[in-house]
Amino acid sequence: MTDAAFPAPSELPVDGQELASLIAAKLCHDFISPSGAIMSGLDLLNDPTAQDMRDDALSLITDSARKMVALVQFCRVAFGAATTAERFTADELTALVDGVTSGGRATLAWNLGAGDFGKPQARALVNLGYLIVAALPMGGAATVSVRHEGAQMVIEGVAEGGRARLKPEAVTGLSGQRLTEGLAGQWIQPYWLWLTADQHGGTLSVEAVEGRVSMTVRMPS
Repeated sequence: MTDAAFPAPSELPVDGQELASLIAAKLCHDFISPSGAIMSGLDLLNDPTAQDMRDDALSLITDSARKMVALVQFCRVAFGAATTAERFTADELTALVDGVTSGGRATLAWNLGAGDFGKPQARALVNLGYLIVAALPMGGAATVSVRHEGAQMVIEGVAEGGRARLKPEAVTGLSGQRLTEGLAGQWIQPYWLWLTADQHGGTLSVEAVEGRVSMTVRMPS
């Protein structure tokens, strides 16, 4: 079992400039695959010797453009504050996560109930949903649920599968600790989830046992 530790704000391991650069690096990494595929499709369309592959090229461009749009829409809520919306419905948030996780080996079920979500709660929810699916690289069943306990919102994600696991970098990030070894790209989003909960008066707890991973965010409603 891994329970997230909470450094005091003055002891946060990453300052704003470093945090921004790490998030920018992750976004560039995520965007390069669909954008590169779009360029490959356009090259095929413009190649006079590959006109027999025109349908394949159009399919590649279409699928990659949809993936790019889904990533941009997800990241605006998960990492940014550029959206003008102050509150989000459950349907809007589930669509964002489904858009970037569908087609993988894991299934994702939602139990969010009625009501809507402010920006901090929405940010925590979509990041948690993404990460709980990522804990099932070989497939399995993930669920995300929301309940209210007094003035607190409890967001819980559970991943169950034969190979359910958290990478060491993710464990470090979910604990609010600086990465000392491993890949920063695997660390930054888990750390961002921890930081979202911590800076809005909440807590994050994580449990990982064989075949099961759970993450629970508690924060003011």
